[in-house]
Amino acid sequence: MQLKYGSETLSLDLPDASLLRAADPGPPAPPEQLISRALDAPIDTLPLERIVRPGESVTIVTSDITRATGSERYLPLLVERLNRAGVMDADIRIVIALGIHRRQTEAEHRKILGPLYGRIAVVDHDCDDPRQLVELGTVDGIPVAVNRTVAEADRVIVTGTIGVHYFAGFGGGRKGLVPGVAARATCMATHFKVFNPPEVGGKHPLAAPAVLDGNPVHAAILKAARLVAPDFLLNTVLTPDKRIAGVFCGELEQAHLAGCDLARRLYTVPLATAADLAVISCGGAPKDINFIQAHKALDYGVRALRPGGTAILLAECPDGFGHPTFFDWFRHQDLDAFETALRADYQINGQTAHATLVKARRYRVILVSRFSAEQTAAMGMEKAETLDAALQMAYQGLPENPRTLVIPDGGTVLPVVRES
Repeated sequence: MQLKYGSETLSLDLPDASLLRAADPGPPAPPEQLISRALDAPIDTLPLERIVRPGESVTIVTSDITRATGSERYLPLLVERLNRAGVMDADIRIVIALGIHRRQTEAEHRKILGPLYGRIAVVDHDCDDPRQLVELGTVDGIPVAVNRTVAEADRVIVTGTIGVHYFAGFGGGRKGLVPGVAARATCMATHFKVFNPPEVGGKHPLAAPAVLDGNPVHAAILKAARLVAPDFLLNTVLTPDKRIAGVFCGELEQAHLAGCDLARRLYTVPLATAADLAVISCGGAPKDINFIQAHKALDYGVRALRPGGTAILLAECPDGFGHPTFFDWFRHQDLDAFETALRADYQINGQTAHATLVKARRYRVILVSRFSAEQTAAMGMEKAETLDAALQMAYQGLPENPRTLVIPDGGTVLPVVRES
């Protein structure tokens, strides 16, 4: 068996282990055909050609390099439709929805835009640059400010991909705008909804993967995104090997919900019994580009374990932690004190650090990555140099013949244990 680790593959020989994979959608149609069909029959809105007008400015929002979306395929087809409707290349801008992520390199812009690079203007969103931001108002006490190129465009098209998200339910849809092109304060205020009120404490139970109904983070993000009033959505659903399984176009919420239905069917995998040991690969790059992204595979994968079970996480993390302040949060080793500090000065990266430490206390986590033993220990995990070494470490604390599960695409698949 081969497991992805960054851009490499690692061999694993565990003949008695069970394999947990996403559902097979069957042979997909050619990507261009899937995209064109969705553009021809958008959900709850007019076709794009009947929305835009010649001479209008159009901003297309798309994801950064931390997400494989199929943008190099769908962006050219979107621009072709815009051109056909009389919108000139000079009137089109592509904004990379960085949220609070780092700027993209030229090579990353080339990969995201595909054949459009050098033809259509592209700009990275900056959540901290007041010159780039426009205030739109407030929703439920949350100040909403977004990228000026987005806010001032005549037409806004939001694109991206839909996958399980560990506390917003699903990615894609409204998240392309918030946090994608939002001000830092807007990002923080919407994501802070992950917590229960202070008198209750802890994380809200419905701020969970594959949950939208009653999810306070999803609700806050959607309300904030609606202030942008985007004209059109294009979202993909990908297979773990990054093939396009489905494309959903149309109105921001309804097209997204249709895509979430497919993502739920593909990615949610039932288990009859919890495992003692789970070997989890994030699925390789870009799922393990940094630890903030790799953490999602850990969050999903440990759901397959019994309480106190062991997880081996393969996450190369060539970009390190993913944010300069992430590792600093582990100065809080007491979980109650950690939550108190987060409530006093909420940061999304702090939330991810807190969630990491919570899981590291509930389960034994052995990490194969570029991080040092000291860094790994500070995050509550144990360092292993190789997959073989990680297995030897794991077996020392497990019963004989442990129930073992291998998850090759941990950043995509959500195990659901259904024990009676």
